[in-house]
Amino acid sequence: MEQILKAIESVNGEINGVVWGMFGLILLIGTGIIITVLTKFFQVSHIGLWFKNTLGSLFKKHVIKHSKEKGPISPFQALCTALAATVGTGNIAGVAAAICIGGAGAVFWMWLAAFFGMMTNYAENVLGIYFRRKNEKGEWSGGAMYYLADGLGRKKGMKHIGKILAVLFCIFTMLASFGIGSMGQVNKIVTNVASAFDVSALSSIEVFEGVSLYNIILGAIIMALTALITLGGLKRIASVAEKIVPFMVVLFVFGSLIIIGVNYANIIPALKAIFVNAFAPEAFVGGGIGVIISKVVTQGFKRGVFSNEAGLGSSVMVHSNSNIKEPVKQGMWGIFEVFADTMIVCTMTALVILTAGGLHGGVFNAVTGEIAEGYTDATLVGGAFNSVFSWGGIGEKFIAIAMFLFAFTTVLGWSHYGSKAWEYLFGAKTTVVFRIIHVCTVILGAVLTSSLAWDISDTFNGLMMIPNLIGVLALSPLVVKITKNYLRRTKKGENIEPMYNFDPETQAAEVARELDED
Repeated sequence: MEQILKAIESVNGEINGVVWGMFGLILLIGTGIIITVLTKFFQVSHIGLWFKNTLGSLFKKHVIKHSKEKGPISPFQALCTALAATVGTGNIAGVAAAICIGGAGAVFWMWLAAFFGMMTNYAENVLGIYFRRKNEKGEWSGGAMYYLADGLGRKKGMKHIGKILAVLFCIFTMLASFGIGSMGQVNKIVTNVASAFDVSALSSIEVFEGVSLYNIILGAIIMALTALITLGGLKRIASVAEKIVPFMVVLFVFGSLIIIGVNYANIIPALKAIFVNAFAPEAFVGGGIGVIISKVVTQGFKRGVFSNEAGLGSSVMVHSNSNIKEPVKQGMWGIFEVFADTMIVCTMTALVILTAGGLHGGVFNAVTGEIAEGYTDATLVGGAFNSVFSWGGIGEKFIAIAMFLFAFTTVLGWSHYGSKAWEYLFGAKTTVVFRIIHVCTVILGAVLTSSLAWDISDTFNGLMMIPNLIGVLALSPLVVKITKNYLRRTKKGENIEPMYNFDPETQAAEVARELDED
C-alpha cells in the first residue's frame, strides 16, 4: 500500500507542477481580469444590482419557492447546492494550509483571486444558462461541456476542438469529484473528528501504517450517509443543502466573530501582516525573495480556487438546473457565491487564525510563520477556537462539527457535478452508476495522508480549469452581449427580445413561459 501511495504522489507531483505553473495561474487570473474589464467592472459598478437580485431577494417567492416540475430547482436551492460544494474544507483547513505554507500574505492573493473570480463565475453561469438544454428525463443540463461544444464548437474551424475540450472537461470533472469532492473533504472530516472526539479503543488499533480502525469506521459512516442522500438525485441533494448551508455558514461566522471580537486588539496588526507579507514575505522564511513571493501568490490563488471554485466551471452544473430564465440573473448568483465563500467565510477563518492569542504567541506566528507546537494545518482553526472556548475542548469540537458539515455538503454537491459530466458522456439514464462509484471513493479519503489528498485535489482542479477557461475566454464577447441585452431591457426599459438560450426552440419556449407567468 505504501509503495502505491508513493507512486501516486510522484505522478501527481509532476502533473500538478504543470497545471499550477505559470500557464495555469495566468490563465486563471487573466480570464477574470479580461471579463472584469469587458463588463466594465460589473462586480463593482453594479454592486447594488447584484446584491438586490441575490441577498436582497431571498424572501421573494420566485427565488425560494420549490419548483413542481421534475427537473428544475429554485435559484436559492441552486445557490445552496453550489455553496454546499464550494463552502467546504477549503474554507477552514484550506485557508489554514495556505497561511501555513505561504504566510499571512497568502490571504491577500486569495482575496485578489476572488475579486476577479467573481466575474469568472458570473461568465460561467451566464453561459451555463444560455447553452443549457433539456435531457431525456426532462431535466435541465448545463455546464462547461455544453458551451464548449455548442458555443466554442460553432466558431469557424472549432467544431472538433470544442467537442474534444468538452469531453476532456467531463473526464477531469469526474476525476475532480473524487478529489476535491470526496477524498480531500473526507480526509479532513476524519482528521478533525478523530482528534476532537477521540475513541482510544478504536484509534489505538492500527489497520495499516498511519490508519486506525477509527478512521475506517468514520469513513464507512460518511460513505453510508452520502449514499442515502446522493442516490436520491439532485432534488434530494438540494433539499438537504438548503437546510444545512445557511445554518452552517451563519453558525461558523458567528463563532468566528466571537473569537475575533475577543482578540479585537489584534485585528489591525493581523490585517497589516496580510498586506505586508503579501509583498514583502522575506521575514517569513529564508530563501530567494522571488521564490518566496511565488510561493505566497501560488498558495493564495490555489487555495482561493479550491475554496470558491471560480474558474473550474463546476457550480455551473447546478446553477443551470435553476428554474430562472435570465442568464444574467443566475450569473449574479455566481458573483454572490464567490463573495460569500471567500470574502466572508475565508476571511473569518484567516482572522481567527491570525488574531487568536496574539500574532506572536498564538496558534500561528505571522512574522516567523511558525505553527504552535502540537498543531497542524488541519487542527489550527480548532486550536484558535480553543484559545477562547477552552473548557472541555469545546472550540476544537465546534470546528470538528463545522468541518463535518462543510465537508459533507461539499461531497453531496460534487456528486451532482460528477454525475452531470457522466450524463454528458454516457446519458442521463446511467448516472446512478457514477453516483455509486463516487460513494465508494469516500472511504479512500479516510486512508490517504492529508497532504496527498490535498495535492490530488489541486491537480484535478487545475486539469478541469484549463478547458473551461479556454471556453469562457473564447465566448467572452457573447457574455458581454447577453449582459448588455439584460441591462438595456431592465435598466433602460428598451423593448428588445431577451437572450435566454442559443437554441431557437428553447428560446421560444422560455419567452412563452415568461408570457404565461406574466
